[in-house]
Amino acid sequence: MPSNLKIDYIELPAADLNAVESFYSSVFSWTFEDYGPEYRAFTDGRLDGGFYRAPLSSSADNGAALVIFYAEDLESVQTAIESSGGKIVKPIFDFPGGRRFQFTDPAGNELAVWSDR
Repeated sequence: MPSNLKIDYIELPAADLNAVESFYSSVFSWTFEDYGPEYRAFTDGRLDGGFYRAPLSSSADNGAALVIFYAEDLESVQTAIESSGGKIVKPIFDFPGGRRFQFTDPAGNELAVWSDR
């Protein structure tokens, strides 16, 4: 049963659903379910979401919400992102409470990864 008033689902655009599935499966171990040529759902084991086919991308610079992952080993996640087809758009930087970097996935969606280490 969904938790009341908690974020329950996230949707992002992607022109190439196969490319985003390959990327997120490889880097973050997400599992996917295909709902036809226009939609691909995912789960990370805690949060569900999906990718809808569209020639768009989500970017914090354009006002989109920034989805941020937590990782114990920031550098190894950055390496996995780069080797799986993602691009680092803001290299690792310090902020009060930790460090983070921002990247784009193969669809051009901007996300971030942070660590308190």
